[in-house]
Amino acid sequence: MRYFIAIILLSALAGCTTTREKITNSSHGSKQQMSAIKLGQLIKQSSELSSVSFTQLVQLTTGKKVIPIEPESLTDKTILERLGKAVDRSLEEHNQITSPVRQLRRINEASRLFEDSIAANLNKLAEFKCEIPKNASGKLQRAGYPDLIITHLPSGRIFYLDPKLFESSGRKSSLRSFYYQPSQHGGKVHFNGHHLLVGIEHDGNQGAWRFIGWEIVDLSKLQLTLKTEFQGANRDIYRDELILHRSER
Repeated sequence: MRYFIAIILLSALAGCTTTREKITNSSHGSKQQMSAIKLGQLIKQSSELSSVSFTQLVQLTTGKKVIPIEPESLTDKTILERLGKAVDRSLEEHNQITSPVRQLRRINEASRLFEDSIAANLNKLAEFKCEIPKNASGKLQRAGYPDLIITHLPSGRIFYLDPKLFESSGRKSSLRSFYYQPSQHGGKVHFNGHHLLVGIEHDGNQGAWRFIGWEIVDLSKLQLTLKTEFQGANRDIYRDELILHRSER
């Protein structure tokens, strides 16, 4: 996907360069015209990726199918019920004052604790195996989507699970809460399977969070938006040739 984005941006900028060659007048008006052309082309390219099917994106970048959940299927219902019970137990554990969540500075850091407890609770059930997914090199990898891979042993079906925390007041927020970053080597998705997100609701009480409930989402129907951005790291910013003035230390 990074390469795809790069091609889009380079194509847009190449078009601007061609236009620049045609414009011989170097007046202020010409510069404004060039800025407008560049901006217009980038906006046009970006708008074409404002609604991207998660299912198609995964299949395109991994070659694996995203299988929708069938709500009327007895097997699917049973699996969802078992998963829900495991999440219930995780909420009970982390609502205790002895939970390590109480020692965290930021609620975002609690996601890993929920990943671990959900996996542990599922692994107590004979019909499930839940673990951290492996990357293309065969090594366990926590960073990036998905967080967990679940195997339903009786059926052999694969479920990818991404636990996410959200504050009650922010349920309708437009801020980014889920992202998928494709890898040229397929990332951590190596099987056809179901893709689920479990949203865990909390009350926002800093340092003494209470976890209220959860919702399981079928990602096969999710539509994503691509947000392109230009980045600069500290090593790019704080270079001697760019610094104008410093404090006396």
